[in-house]
Amino acid sequence: MPRIVSSLLLLLFAGAAWADQPVWITAQQPYMDVMHEGRLVRIQREQDSFNQIDPDFAMTSRPCPPYCVQPIQLATGVETIGELELLDYLQRITRRDDSVLVIDSRDDDWLLRSGMIPGAIHMRWERLHPKHATADTIAEILELQFGASRVDLFWNFENAKTLVFYCNGPWCGQSPTNIKQLLAMGYPAQKLKWYRGGMQAWKSLGLTTVPWKKKP
Repeated sequence: MPRIVSSLLLLLFAGAAWADQPVWITAQQPYMDVMHEGRLVRIQREQDSFNQIDPDFAMTSRPCPPYCVQPIQLATGVETIGELELLDYLQRITRRDDSVLVIDSRDDDWLLRSGMIPGAIHMRWERLHPKHATADTIAEILELQFGASRVDLFWNFENAKTLVFYCNGPWCGQSPTNIKQLLAMGYPAQKLKWYRGGMQAWKSLGLTTVPWKKKP
């Protein structure tokens, strides 16, 4: 009898929680708290079931090039991930796992318009592009932010971080460009992840974003 009562109480509690928050991330997870710039931010889905995606991400036919459809697999060994896998990486960061970085590689104007995913850092794709950044600047990022080390002309990526890149969506080439450049430098493919859906998929699911302000 006590077990039956306990089960009924659990069902009642779940029903009350569902009524309070009808749109969960998964059937077992209503939300997730992550660290973003030193503060906790709750990632959850928009609770208005009639909410629609931002107009910026409703367009279907941007000119190609440059806005061309990207493949599912960018390169051998580079894992393409979805929202739940991205949330796992964000949770690792929140738990102070400094072996992981989630990187928003979009141009500044996109971040000003659409915000960014909580827990990610912003690093414009040009900062890793040899046509837009000096070799010294790229080397500084590899060493100070990504955890790689250099001996003479050779890079050692043994202690380098796992990097999770995203940009605007399957039609965006900014994060794919960075991933391909890092591979060309010798960055291990298994330490590079790609959230292909990007902001378009994130916003289509009504997931939380945070505003971005350009730093002086």
